[in-house]
Amino acid sequence: MQSKVRTCIAFKDQAEEAARFYVSVIPDSVFEGVFRLQPDAPALLVSFTLAGTPYQALNMGRAPSHNEAFSISVMTKDQRETDALWDKLLAGGGAEIECSWLKDRYGIHWQIVPDALPRMFTDDDRAAAGRAFQAMLGMRKIDLAAVEAAFRGDAP
Repeated sequence: MQSKVRTCIAFKDQAEEAARFYVSVIPDSVFEGVFRLQPDAPALLVSFTLAGTPYQALNMGRAPSHNEAFSISVMTKDQRETDALWDKLLAGGGAEIECSWLKDRYGIHWQIVPDALPRMFTDDDRAAAGRAFQAMLGMRKIDLAAVEAAFRGDAP
C-alpha cells in the first residue's frame, strides 16, 4: 500500500543514487521505484522505505540547501550497530558533526542514536541523566560505554 505521507528529500541530480545508497546502509529497507519522464531519462522522483519509514527523493535540477533543520534519526541497538552505520554514512565524503550527528556525502544530516541514550536522558535519577547528557555533549559519534559510565557516576 502506498503511504499517504512521505518525507521528500530534494537533490540536484543524485536522488536515485542517494536512495539506493540509503537502502543499502539501513537494515530492513526497500528501494520501491523510480519515476522518469522518459524511459532512458534520469530519475525525477524515487520512492523508498528506510526501516519501515517511507521517503521519496526528488531531483530538482538545482542544488537544494540542506541543513540541520532536517535530519534522519536512526536508533541503534548497540555500539557495534552505531559504529557500522556511522562509518557507512560517512563513506565517500561525509562529515562528523557533534552529539550523534553527521552529514553524509549528499549533504543530508543524520543522527545515529543508541537506544540506551534516550532511556538514560529520561531516567528518574536526574543527576545521572545530567551526567550522561554532559558526557554526550563532548562527543561526535556516541561512545556508549563512556555515556553509561557517566550515567553510573564512574570516574573517567
